[in-house]
Amino acid sequence: MTQLSQKVILITGASGGFGQQLTRQLLKAGSRLILTDINEAVLRGRVAEIQQEVKTGEILAYLNVDLATREGCETLYHQVKALDIPVDILINNAGIGLFGRMDEVPSEKWERLMQINLLTPMRLSSLFAADMIARQQGHIVNISSLAGWVGFGGMAHYAASKFGLRGFSEGLFNEVKDYNVKVTAVYPFFSRTPILESEQYGTLAKEFQGFPEDLVTDPADVMRETIQGIVRNQLHVFPDKTAQRIHLIKRYFPQLIDWINARFGRRLKSGDSQ
Repeated sequence: MTQLSQKVILITGASGGFGQQLTRQLLKAGSRLILTDINEAVLRGRVAEIQQEVKTGEILAYLNVDLATREGCETLYHQVKALDIPVDILINNAGIGLFGRMDEVPSEKWERLMQINLLTPMRLSSLFAADMIARQQGHIVNISSLAGWVGFGGMAHYAASKFGLRGFSEGLFNEVKDYNVKVTAVYPFFSRTPILESEQYGTLAKEFQGFPEDLVTDPADVMRETIQGIVRNQLHVFPDKTAQRIHLIKRYFPQLIDWINARFGRRLKSGDSQ
């Protein structure tokens, strides 16, 4: 079991939908948090609202870093090291999305997505894992997506980043388990976070009528299940019913995935909530 009380936890993308819920729920659990995002003012404002309600836990630092580059990841690592407080749990939560047919998305857009969604957690994991291995304790959490198991139309680049993060998490798990370092990968379905408002491009953007409201999950519920998965040291966490069901279908009845993809695509075009 991974204990959360008094543990030092670094959360990237802390001002986003999942990041705010992680902050809220981990403060309630008595954790000591290092929070980072690209806009420190926004981050501080959102955490201040949370701390009006939650009086437990502790914020150790707010760090303003652009993690889209190798230099940004190294800067974050050195800023955390300067605090002289070992990180017990690293949560690679920062991520962005986009929607569009693969050939109609500007290359600079999907390349930035790959940097943030895949290379950033890989870079940060390699930096912090070395310290965890030396201490013989630690936990790395990668927030992937159900799109790391199923490639939905219009999300080829996003799926590539999340499939990659799943493979990296599995490999990392097998490399660090002998050093008492835990790894958890999380695969939520689409939740009520800013990622639903991601940039859209080309033909598919013209057809897109909005994400069906009845399919959207509550980020508070998703992160509650995520935290339980961390506590239980689970490698794979499917934190909502849709993710659980589609994962099982993908695993045991893969022939049905094409039908699910087609139905999902029709609903995105129609905006039908039924």
